[in-house]
Amino acid sequence: MQSEETLVTSQHNFKLIIDTIPAMAWSARPDGPIEFLSQPYLEYTGLSIEQARGWGWTAAVHADDLDGLITIWQTIIASGKAGETDARLRRFDGIYRWFLIRANPLRDESGNIVKWYGANTDIDGRKRAEDKAVEAEGELQRTIDGIPALVATYGADGSRISINKRGREFTGLSAEDVTNGSWRGAIHPDDIELEESIWRACVTTGEPFEHEYRVRAVDGSYRWHIARRVPLYDEAGKVIRWYGMSHDIEGRKQAEAFLAGEKQLLEMIASGSLLRDVLSALCEFIEGAAPDCLCDVHLINWSSSTFEYAVAPSLPSAYSDPIAGMPVSGELLPCGIAAFQKIQVVAVDIESDPRWYTSPVRSHVLQHGYRSVWSTPVCSREGRVLATFCIVQRKPATPSPHHQDLIAHATQIASIAIERSLIEAALKRTETLLSEAQRLSSTGAFSWRVDTDEIAFSEELYRIFEFDPNAPVTLEQISGRIHAEDIPSLTAQMARVRSGQSYLGYEIRLRMSDNRVKYLRTFGRVIRHQDGRMECLTAVQDVTERRQAEEALGKARSELAHVTRVTSLAALTASIAHEVNQPLSGIITNASTCLRMLAADPPNVDGARETAHRTIRDGNLAADVIARLRALFSKQAPTIEPVDLNEAAREVIALSAGDLQRSRVVLTPQFPEGLPLVAGDRVQLQQVILNLLRNAADAMSGVEDRPKRLVIRTEPDGDDSVRLSVEDAGAGFGADGPGRVFEAFYTTKNEGMGIGLSVSRSIIDNHCGRLWAAANDGPGATFTFSVPEYSKYRSSAEDVTLSSGVRGRRCSKISGG
Repeated sequence: MQSEETLVTSQHNFKLIIDTIPAMAWSARPDGPIEFLSQPYLEYTGLSIEQARGWGWTAAVHADDLDGLITIWQTIIASGKAGETDARLRRFDGIYRWFLIRANPLRDESGNIVKWYGANTDIDGRKRAEDKAVEAEGELQRTIDGIPALVATYGADGSRISINKRGREFTGLSAEDVTNGSWRGAIHPDDIELEESIWRACVTTGEPFEHEYRVRAVDGSYRWHIARRVPLYDEAGKVIRWYGMSHDIEGRKQAEAFLAGEKQLLEMIASGSLLRDVLSALCEFIEGAAPDCLCDVHLINWSSSTFEYAVAPSLPSAYSDPIAGMPVSGELLPCGIAAFQKIQVVAVDIESDPRWYTSPVRSHVLQHGYRSVWSTPVCSREGRVLATFCIVQRKPATPSPHHQDLIAHATQIASIAIERSLIEAALKRTETLLSEAQRLSSTGAFSWRVDTDEIAFSEELYRIFEFDPNAPVTLEQISGRIHAEDIPSLTAQMARVRSGQSYLGYEIRLRMSDNRVKYLRTFGRVIRHQDGRMECLTAVQDVTERRQAEEALGKARSELAHVTRVTSLAALTASIAHEVNQPLSGIITNASTCLRMLAADPPNVDGARETAHRTIRDGNLAADVIARLRALFSKQAPTIEPVDLNEAAREVIALSAGDLQRSRVVLTPQFPEGLPLVAGDRVQLQQVILNLLRNAADAMSGVEDRPKRLVIRTEPDGDDSVRLSVEDAGAGFGADGPGRVFEAFYTTKNEGMGIGLSVSRSIIDNHCGRLWAAANDGPGATFTFSVPEYSKYRSSAEDVTLSSGVRGRRCSKISGG
């Protein structure tokens, strides 16, 4: 009895102890049914002891875990050994949590299992953390596998541990191949030794690894990769693992090779290599980038609309040569259609394409074993077709995007090369023409860098200065050639250039070693470069022959002007006699009257005195007439002086008055007061006025239906000049218009010489003026000349002498130019 009480008490005490344990404790019979559950167990599940005993506890197990839990529990019972598992148990509120379930057997002295004791520990937090870790690890692995690169891990000793999915797919290696050393076979044989040498050094030093090498793909091709590997250290700073990533750089390597090829081609173009060599290298370059393709370039001569020649280094000459001389048209050849229509022509299979059935190109292409032909026009920047670029293949083919990209590059480089060749050829022709033009026109050029006094002479300028063309030119040499009298002029011009001023031009003389004198005309401009340096660019023309011709022409003109004045004497004889006879008749009449007045008784002294005064007046008038005639018809050199144009015109009118009256010409002078004086030779200007008056009178000789009105007027001109106009009412210029009236020996008169107006224009030109003619709104014509004011001449005369470098006047200076 005591024993039973003790047992009950022990069980009661055990239950109290079990109920205080935070885990959910339980006990079961040797065959597995549950016979006891602790109070925390019952409280957690919400089950009563009656509900949970036996196999009733399974009602709290998650349906997805129940079968597995029962199976494991039965396995543990059968083994008779302690065991554990995990499962989700439902809480009283319906929420499931993960528990670690452990079971241990209780044996008697004979070793038989008398009871099973177990405990369920809540591991829901740890379980969820583990699930998250597993999920994170899976996500990490998925991320690594998805990286567009070959990712690998290595041991501290450098041995390969793993490689991501992309790496295995790219190389075709298995996980075992990665760890057993077969990876070495995936690296190009030419690269493996250097790669391993660098990798061993990095493993030894712990330095990060970076290297480029070729990796074999699953299809057997090799592609360039750049590999980077970095170490992972523990807390003590020891390398415990390496992580590596390898990127495919095949595209970059190809681009680098392509750029290097392009650079080499452009360098050939820039260095002036022959066009054939450049185009040949271009074809080989494209063939290297597209091994199945063979290339040729067909140059076009548009002057004859034919193909000039072909460049095809890899094609047989029998294939490419026959195209030379063939017409560029849109019918016969793919390259002809491409050039004529400015489109790309693609013959995918020239054997089966019906478009080429009747074209001779079909048999030609097939004869040499080719099937596809792609022709693309090579155009200049302005859109002009320069050539065609063709690709042929031995099989039917359509250009891929890669091919089209290569074709675009090829046509662009070919365009640059051909355009440069054409420009250089045109430049050489231009240089030749310029050299010949300089030689024919005796014009040279030079540049003077003002900061360094560096001089560059053209070939023709060397000849003009008679310098050694193989020796550099210095300012001292140039100064040594300048005429001593023109050194001040040269010095003044150089000072202007150094101050940054350009100049329109001036004349200067050279004194050669044999004392010959050369006359030069220079025109220069100063330019300022971006770096601030100044350079003077100058054209120099040898005008010695022209100067000598001008002097001879001036002498001839002077002789011709004298002849003109003399020939005018006959026509004016009657008028001169009339003009002289009038004062002579007056003198005789006055003298007779004076004698009668003195003989009268008484003598009329006052009347005689007045008559004597009239006699003196008529005598002076006759003397003036003779003086004007002597000056007009004498051969005198021109003298520049201030001239009253009104007064000079009045004197000419006085000489011509009788002739004009006999011709019934009504002369109307219009001379305003205060007209500025002009610079000129009075006699020569009067000769021009006389010629214009005589021509005007002659032009009206046949006029009967209207008054022979002649107007001569003077007025200020707008550019510091004075003009004189002679307006008639004659027949005008006729069919030729005013364009030819100033030509020497051109005349509309039956008895005219045709030199009067030509000489008149020469006189006005020498006065730095202008002489022109224009038709009137009504009948007749107006002849006008304009000459500079004397004040303008004086203000510029000194500058003219200095700037010209020679004696005499220059009209551009006098007129303000």
